[in-house]
Amino acid sequence: MDRSTAPQAPPSARPEVENLHTYSAPLEGRRGLLRLDFNENTLGPSPLVVEAIRAVPADHYAIYPEYNGLREALLANLTAAGLPVPLAPAQVGLFNGVDAAIHATFHAYGAANDLLLTTSPSFGYYTPCAQMQGMAIEAIPYEGDEFRFPLEAIRSALTSQQPRLLLLCNPNNPTGSRLAPHHILELAALAPHTLIVVDELYEAFTGDSVLPLADFQATPNLLVLRSLAKTAGLAGLRMGFAIGAAPVVERLERVTGPYDINSFAVTAAFAALKDQAYVDGYVAEVLRAKGWLEAQLRATAVRHHSAGGNYLLIWPKLGAAAMETGLRHRGILVRSMAGKPLLDGALRVSVGTLSQMQQFWAAYGALEGLAAPLEET
Repeated sequence: MDRSTAPQAPPSARPEVENLHTYSAPLEGRRGLLRLDFNENTLGPSPLVVEAIRAVPADHYAIYPEYNGLREALLANLTAAGLPVPLAPAQVGLFNGVDAAIHATFHAYGAANDLLLTTSPSFGYYTPCAQMQGMAIEAIPYEGDEFRFPLEAIRSALTSQQPRLLLLCNPNNPTGSRLAPHHILELAALAPHTLIVVDELYEAFTGDSVLPLADFQATPNLLVLRSLAKTAGLAGLRMGFAIGAAPVVERLERVTGPYDINSFAVTAAFAALKDQAYVDGYVAEVLRAKGWLEAQLRATAVRHHSAGGNYLLIWPKLGAAAMETGLRHRGILVRSMAGKPLLDGALRVSVGTLSQMQQFWAAYGALEGLAAPLEET
């Protein structure tokens, strides 16, 4: 073969990237099915969001996005929800979803051989973000059948190992485990040289936010992540926020592109933040549906675990893989926890509306041979 036409190997990436596996989720083929697999809003956003996007003039498609006023809109929304201490716009970072905020956090603060401290099991994206920076990882398991937060073990690791980052998902995905806000502040005070990142994507379903108690002058090493994906229904548009001390937020912005958030997401975010009543109504419906499903699980003695978040864990007798497949054949998607520490054999089931959970339970019960559902209470 002519050497000039012989296939050539592409340039190698950094060693950390060469050893990294692509983080991916099975997102294809989900349209038209009941989506109980990724903890999404199962109805869609406020009608105000749809109207606002439809009203975007065509010539605006050709303009780079503008973010003026969006930080202030978020802060106004938080203040209306009872945030006692006003924050400045410089304390809010805007990101293309919380995934991008997490990536920026590691990019800005994680270096080779630094330590990431987190819990296990938790959101799967923390690990590859740490690995791509060459960081060491210590993931402390949740405790017991109730998946209690390992507070003493985290305290010990903070003081003895002085990690660069502590990542806390609160409530935790997928276990729903919760850590009281005052404990988070204690950890931040205990380890002033550790950036403590609290992923609060599911806070609306529990009310456990650390923001109302946070003093970013006293604990500038605290960073809180929020999203409009799970409650406001903007998962497909990607809008995330990082809230903390202004210097920390500014460091994250240094490693973020200037136009990472598209104009439609900005338009949708403004509209969603104006319609908190819609979000509150959706959250209330999810909590009502979750209570109904928990009653079915108790009445039929199905092993399950339900704590914070718009999801719960179920261990089907049929087996997780067979149940996942059987439900998909019936038009319902759930998420297998196969391979997750402590959770093998479980399914994570997102909670939608009451009628959606009744549809899920009818299919689940038929596959397991369970009794008819209880009446709605």
